[in-house]
Amino acid sequence: MHRPLRVAIVGAGPAGIYAADALLKSDAAADPGVSIDLFERMPAPFGLIRYGVAPDHPRIKGIITALHQVLDKPQIRLFGNVDYPRDINLDDLRAFYDAVIFSTGATADRALDIPGVQLDGSYGAADFVSWYDGHPDVPRTWPLEAEKVAVLGVGNVALDVARILAKTAEELLPTEIPPNVHDGLKANRAKEIHVFGRRGPAQAKFSPMELRELDHSPTIEVIVDPEDIDYDDGSIATRRSNKQADMVAKTLENWAIRDVGERPHKLFLHFFESPTEILGEDGKVVGLRTERTALDGTGNVKGTGTFKDWDVTAVYRAVGYLSDKLPKLPWDVESGTVPDKGGRVIEETGAHLQSTYVTGWIRRGPVGLIGHTKGDANETVANLLDDHANDRLPAPASPAPEAVDAFLSERNVRFTTWEGWYRLDAAEKALGEPQGRERVKLVERADMLRESGA
Repeated sequence: MHRPLRVAIVGAGPAGIYAADALLKSDAAADPGVSIDLFERMPAPFGLIRYGVAPDHPRIKGIITALHQVLDKPQIRLFGNVDYPRDINLDDLRAFYDAVIFSTGATADRALDIPGVQLDGSYGAADFVSWYDGHPDVPRTWPLEAEKVAVLGVGNVALDVARILAKTAEELLPTEIPPNVHDGLKANRAKEIHVFGRRGPAQAKFSPMELRELDHSPTIEVIVDPEDIDYDDGSIATRRSNKQADMVAKTLENWAIRDVGERPHKLFLHFFESPTEILGEDGKVVGLRTERTALDGTGNVKGTGTFKDWDVTAVYRAVGYLSDKLPKLPWDVESGTVPDKGGRVIEETGAHLQSTYVTGWIRRGPVGLIGHTKGDANETVANLLDDHANDRLPAPASPAPEAVDAFLSERNVRFTTWEGWYRLDAAEKALGEPQGRERVKLVERADMLRESGA
């Protein structure tokens, strides 16, 4: 083949950009080289980092600097505001590319099967995250009337939700939150936030740094009940084999033995409480019922038959993300992922869906930290290149890069580019400058498209 290997990547979040980076670092990047197009349904790139990371996490958002360096490479083009499959589908992509990698991530809330989930005041954490991160496709307002709130789950998303609910609007103003989010948070009435986990401290999925950050706010008093500090043989084994789990447990132990301070917002971390029902009255949340659990020796828990009702009027379900099913690809309903072997998409027959690959959360589910998707990307790209080296990738009918531009133009798709991101980036920074803020994020899709020069 006397032309560059043409690869389409659907999804320009960290997983997709890591895949592009792996391609560029491979031997295939030598003559005749690799040509990569990233397709992103949002007008801006960076996916989870822009629309899934809390705004008061500048350290995590710093990952964008590394991703920037990848997207700056001349072998990569960005097509933003292009939706799969509305604007371009799998058959279309195969006409232009030797291979297609899907890295569309996970943005929906995983279901929680308990009574009362549909009550007014019961919210999915993913929806709340999208609101405070200024996602253009969600409502501009959020109801924040509850003074006592429950958050279900003991992962980093649960911490983010609890922390945003507990902080004041003024604490968050120096971040990139847009004006509508700042206005909404000024009206927030939450004074007590209760975070519930059905297992113990050793099984919590918090990262140590994110957990400790809860205690950095001058307005948040973090409270842990000493009775919730308990370990069995399985828990002790986990702490010995997992440094992060041990650090989390030590932090919780220290909080459990200290005196409760005077900070105005109370954030309670509860363990061994399994949510069994969201209580309602007249269609609205009026409480949460949990069953006390106990360790069974293995690190797992069993119910004790003792129930407790908690006085809360809003419940946020942070029990995991779920990917959207992708048309024309096989689907595992239980895991919410595309079946694969080493990143190769696998059909029901067990055969590889030709020239089609997956990486990131759409492949393995929403687990692990952002950096963990690098390993996924490397494996997927290695297998793609193996298929290429062994002539298992059929040649596309129209491999010329300009064919893609013409196709989208014919369909009247108003797309953004990497150069357009630089313009949008400059516009957001200009909005923040008069207030001494790094940026103010634009929310409306039309504004993003205008500033990007789409």
